Amino acid sequence: MTQDHNHEHDHDHEHEHITIVDEEGNETLYDILFTFDSEDFDKSYVLVYPAGEADDEAIELEAFSYVEAENGTEGELQPITTEEEWDMIEEVLNTFITDEEE
Repeated sequence: MTQDHNHEHDHDHEHEHITIVDEEGNETLYDILFTFDSEDFDKSYVLVYPAGEADDEAIELEAFSYVEAENGTEGELQPITTEEEWDMIEEVLNTFITDEEE
């Protein structure tokens, strides 16, 4: 799940998946839109949407910061807690959308 992008985005993945387990232990499969690293916040981020919704006109994106485990196959997702991080994520997402439209 890790790519070292520094705000460069990998547009070549074929719908990589991630399973997110909520507080009640329910597992939900998500597709990864993209991942990126922020030097400003010294964190990695992942933007995901529910699996199978890519063809919908409006998909509900979720964003998390994450720390990848040493084995590279799993990690810990953390919620975005500051307005500054949300602003930065929105800016990166807008750049991603603009790049996809070109």
